[in-house]
Amino acid sequence: MSAATSPAAGRIYGVQRVCAAWAFPRASFYATNPARPAPAVSEKRGPKTPLDDVALLALIRADLEQSPFRGEGHRKVFGRLRYVDGHRVGRNRILRLMRQHQLLSPHRARPAPTKAHDGRITTDAPNVRWATDGAKVWTAHEGWLWLFTTLEHGNAECLGHYVCKRGDRFAAYEPVAQAVTRIFGTSAPAAARGVELRHDHGSQYLTDYFQGQSRFHGFTPSFAFVGEPETNGVVERFNRTLKEQIIHGRTYRNRAELAAAVATFVETYNRSWRLEKLRYKSPLEARRDYQPSKLLAA
Repeated sequence: MSAATSPAAGRIYGVQRVCAAWAFPRASFYATNPARPAPAVSEKRGPKTPLDDVALLALIRADLEQSPFRGEGHRKVFGRLRYVDGHRVGRNRILRLMRQHQLLSPHRARPAPTKAHDGRITTDAPNVRWATDGAKVWTAHEGWLWLFTTLEHGNAECLGHYVCKRGDRFAAYEPVAQAVTRIFGTSAPAAARGVELRHDHGSQYLTDYFQGQSRFHGFTPSFAFVGEPETNGVVERFNRTLKEQIIHGRTYRNRAELAAAVATFVETYNRSWRLEKLRYKSPLEARRDYQPSKLLAA
């Protein structure tokens, strides 16, 4: 009937008009019509990208081989390919290819119940809030050693680090003192006035010495919530990253070896570790490009 010619209009009726008049779905007609040729092999719909999957997979493998870090996920690969190398590729597409070819990081966090936090620990400007924390690392000759770090909440930059055998109050404040001298160029009284210092309730941080030194430098104390390490998440995440990159799977003999490895990693991290919250810039690039006028205009 659809191929018949209308005597009034002199034109064929067509499939669309006949199906509408008979209330018959066109999809069913096309699916059951034996005269219709078989459809061609389906291809990706939408505009075609300059890079096919084979070329993009080669770029992904090359990026992972050139990276100074290990165990990175698809977000880091996407950030470097898109914002450093200038390839206009989609993040979900990179995730699909890395998953298909077993290139994703094997590390997976255990599922945990979500906690309601209305606050936000990161800042939009530098020198608003710093964080400090300690971790323990095993060495072959000297046993457990302490590693203390101090982080900037604005760009996740490591401002100070210290490796020692005895993790007391003096050692805990050492990376904070390093950060004060590095950022403000002096260790004079009130040099860090206006900066919050976030830390947990560890015994080193509750001592009179630590609290007195922080007041001497002008810090405002900012305590993390008890039993909720995510409220000190900036420095906690850095310490986890450091362990994943240079601690897990390696053995250090003594303090000198561990301190040298930490110093090398911190320099590489500040220069090359790209963060999604910084629009895939490194901490040093974010500090360099920070412009207060943009925040005030917004």
